[in-house]
Amino acid sequence: MRCPRCKGLMVNERFQDIRDDTGQIYFEGYRCLACGEILDPLIVSNRKQPVARHGRRRKLLPTAA
Repeated sequence: MRCPRCKGLMVNERFQDIRDDTGQIYFEGYRCLACGEILDPLIVSNRKQPVARHGRRRKLLPTAA
């Protein structure tokens, strides 16, 4: 598998997350040997979802010419 960030080699790895609120301490994922990018099924699914934008848009102030 190739890294989507740098196209380096990704290896399967077991990660530990002691702060996970689901009760799982370990999870499987991939880590890039070149840049350190980490991917797991949750990260991939979150990146596929569109980003929700909330709030009002700021008005641009006129610039002095």
